[in-house]
Amino acid sequence: MDITGRFIKILPEVRGESQRGPWVRGGFVIETDSDYPRQVAFTLFGEDRLAMINGIALNSPVVVTFSPESREFNDRWYTDLRCIRVVPMVAGIPTAAPAAAPTAAPAPSAAPFASKPAEGDDDLPF
Repeated sequence: MDITGRFIKILPEVRGESQRGPWVRGGFVIETDSDYPRQVAFTLFGEDRLAMINGIALNSPVVVTFSPESREFNDRWYTDLRCIRVVPMVAGIPTAAPAAAPTAAPAPSAAPFASKPAEGDDDLPF
């Protein structure tokens, strides 16, 4: 999912240690551009994800790609918006195009058509 807005706040980092090793979590807040602006907080896990927001200036427009995730604890549900990518915008255009899935199928290789069938091998009516 994508959302656009102004980058308004960087949330503090939280570091810890688990059985799998050290971890770091941080986040940021954007304000949407609409008639009724909303503030939306996103979570970043890992050093590489946190590095995505280092060069983004406050109050600059951004496009955020995220994945909503919910979990239940003691009969209560908690929703987390995990940021996948943050792209700054210049004049309403993202500065780096988000990676997209290919829309066209790859061209078939010519290998299956390399050999010509023998005379009379094909079942075409002409």
